[in-house]
Amino acid sequence: MLAGERAVTARRIFTCALAAYGVFLLRHLGEGSLLDSVDLAIHETGHLVFAPFGEVIGFAGGTLMQLIMPAAFMAYFVRRGDRHAASAAMWWLGQSSANVSVYAADARAEELPLVGGGEHDWAYLLSHFGWLEHDLRVGRAFLMLAVLLMLGATVWGLVSARVASEPLPEDS
Repeated sequence: MLAGERAVTARRIFTCALAAYGVFLLRHLGEGSLLDSVDLAIHETGHLVFAPFGEVIGFAGGTLMQLIMPAAFMAYFVRRGDRHAASAAMWWLGQSSANVSVYAADARAEELPLVGGGEHDWAYLLSHFGWLEHDLRVGRAFLMLAVLLMLGATVWGLVSARVASEPLPEDS
């Protein structure tokens, strides 16, 4: 097997592993995952980054940053022409959306443990906008988004595994 064929095979195996892990995560929502610590650190940083823009944006900042970060990686890899790496970042965006779905759906119950105590982001946000009674619907919407992103990432990853990475032209 040639080196290029091995790379395609490795990419496809990686994509299938992400897909299988995604199915596991979706079947065990809220039970913890390998990326939870990374997502949590990014989420908490989002509160600090967005806090200067007001209370509502400060509360939303955790979720915003948690979704912006994998989307930024996805955009970076698309710009570099590495569609397979972009598909992995898209999968991460789906995983992060699944994580958000659990948090949003918990707004009324407030059963999830919060880092350092404090107020539940989604309870605050949904209450602020008069949507608290729709917390389960909001959670399901994020879950549907997660499923679509993970499915799309799997298809994109398998298709793009064969396409060689196209580096950006050198700046002069």
